[in-house]
Amino acid sequence: MSAGWSARANGAAPATVTRPSAVLLPAGLAAVLAVLSSSAVVIDSNDRVIQASEAATAFGLVDGDNLVVGELLALARQVRRDGEIREGEIDISTGGLPSRTTSFAVRVAPLGAEVGGGGLVLLLVEDQTERRRVEEVRRDFVANTSHELKTPVGALALLAETVEDAADDPEAVRRFAGRMRQEATRLTNLVQDMITLSRIQAVEPIPDPVLVDLDAVVAEALDRCRMKAAARGIELASTGVRGLFVRGDEELLVTALRNLLDNAVAYSPEKTRVVVSARQTSADLLEMAVTDQGIGIPERDLERIFERFYRVDPARSRVTGGTGLGLAIVKHVTAAHGGRVTVSSREGAGSTFTLCLPSRPGASK
Repeated sequence: MSAGWSARANGAAPATVTRPSAVLLPAGLAAVLAVLSSSAVVIDSNDRVIQASEAATAFGLVDGDNLVVGELLALARQVRRDGEIREGEIDISTGGLPSRTTSFAVRVAPLGAEVGGGGLVLLLVEDQTERRRVEEVRRDFVANTSHELKTPVGALALLAETVEDAADDPEAVRRFAGRMRQEATRLTNLVQDMITLSRIQAVEPIPDPVLVDLDAVVAEALDRCRMKAAARGIELASTGVRGLFVRGDEELLVTALRNLLDNAVAYSPEKTRVVVSARQTSADLLEMAVTDQGIGIPERDLERIFERFYRVDPARSRVTGGTGLGLAIVKHVTAAHGGRVTVSSREGAGSTFTLCLPSRPGASK
């Protein structure tokens, strides 16, 4: 565990207190605590827990009438001695395999007027784990976006200078111009993916859904990937049930399926096969799956591959020209249609990405 603390002269923070106490709290305090959102623990002058929220117990901060986190107990004693409110953050590692660390924002304050020799102390605890995760994703997004934009822009500038220097060599100019087109295409794809991701995040769920024929979605996505697959000798195939329908946005569904196919082609050996399959799993649910015979995904990366700009193999991604946003787009498009995306994979044995979507009868078209 680790903690950092700062003293303050006054302040308050939320809690939800649920356990009754034999010791009377200051008038009205219990009612106030009951309507607030944070976890709360109240300890007496003997460090005995006299009131605690259910969440405080669930987080393992309290066991019976004991406050079991030593750093919190030490902080409560400091507050009792000098009467100053203290606040900060603390990380608590829980047992089990794998172990899990929960981050808390904590504020500790004296209750009543007694200072220096006793009195009640209130500890307010807020789980900050998700907030920290979101902040980390945001920081990574800004840093990665800057890097991803800078790379093709820098390459274009360098190639332009090289073309100027080679103006008297038509063959060199053609070669460098081809490289410039590649970098421009990479930059265009990145900007377009960022626009698509921003648009789909802003309008969840789909505002004006229409009935979409998945046969048309599969055919269009396969057609957009066919040239890239043919260049590497990869066969694209479609199997499964025909005549399935969903309500949503056809272009977004094509984009999501194309991204899965692009990934499958990029990370598969030459002369292999990529298959799109569709099936009805229940009266109101269907699945579209993309299966490849590629390099697979390490288990440690499976939970993170749908994050923006997250790459299992950054070096290989640069070679294949991926933007790092494709799977994030797939995730948000699927969520906007009321579904979810799953992945199963083993290193060296290929991957299967499955879109689970609400089904709609084609007769209502």
